[in-house]
Amino acid sequence: MNGPTTLKAIELKAFVPAKDFELSKRFYADLGFEQRSEGGGVAYFHVDGCPFLLQDFYEPTLADHLVMHLLVPDVQAWFAHVQAQDLAARYGARVTPLVDQPWGITEFVVIDPAGVCWHIGQNTPGFAPVGRLAD
Repeated sequence: MNGPTTLKAIELKAFVPAKDFELSKRFYADLGFEQRSEGGGVAYFHVDGCPFLLQDFYEPTLADHLVMHLLVPDVQAWFAHVQAQDLAARYGARVTPLVDQPWGITEFVVIDPAGVCWHIGQNTPGFAPVGRLAD
């Protein structure tokens, strides 16, 4: 019988819906993800070992309620990249300003062309966590 010490995992991926599959593939490439494969209406994207699966499927309720969180080492660089790519004008994406959140993340939000919300952030330097569980 498998117990907790024998269970292993390789990767965890979310399926992200696309209202316009071709447009979303271009959007995510411009956002900074690399497309590694595609087949059967699913495209595999990743950046630095953080993958997701873009699916040629759209359900408005799912897209409008799906939230992804990408933790990065340099949120300023990501924010500058998003601004330089002009994702808002080119894809109809929404991009918020950078904010220092009270839970210790400095982040901005990107809403993709299908309505999926991406929080892109880094741990706020100098933040002292309160109430975090011990390792």
